[in-house]
Amino acid sequence: MPKLLDNINQANDIKKIKEQDYNKLAEEIRNFLIQNISKTGGHLASNLGVVELTMALHLFLGFPQDKLVWDVGHQAYIHKLLTGRKNLFSTLRQMDGLSGFPKREESCCDSFDTGHSSTAISAALGLVKARDLSGENHKVVAVLGDGALTGGMAFEAINNAGRLKTNFIIVLNDNNMSISENVGGLANYL
Repeated sequence: MPKLLDNINQANDIKKIKEQDYNKLAEEIRNFLIQNISKTGGHLASNLGVVELTMALHLFLGFPQDKLVWDVGHQAYIHKLLTGRKNLFSTLRQMDGLSGFPKREESCCDSFDTGHSSTAISAALGLVKARDLSGENHKVVAVLGDGALTGGMAFEAINNAGRLKTNFIIVLNDNNMSISENVGGLANYL
């Protein structure tokens, strides 16, 4: 039986998948990740946890015009799959292979090189400001986890985003986990 994932070879191909097949596609993506990451190494759990989120974002956004910034870049494997890099997964995290993080030189669909946390909102605000100054109207989305939200840089960026009063989306992936359990006052209230 042909796989749905075989029909996704470039950005926006997911939009050709029928809604009733989304769950099957999510299952295929999870199986693909498990098969490939078990050979190359990589961040498995964090990616298994954002399959549906990433699919939803790719159905909502239009690449490469719209911009998506991942706060913790190692959650971007599904984004890579859905933007035409499926055939490179055998080289994931290998010398001269597919990066384990978003990398602009890999794809025009990677808006910002990220690896560590708490930077996505600030980076996305830079993209928002550039968009607004140039009179464009594409979407800009920052995705960050609850662990990244505890970083001071994220708070400063949220404060600035509220002042700008412009079209900008922040997605909080509240999964109650960072590298280890989240700590601090904010973690108690999420």
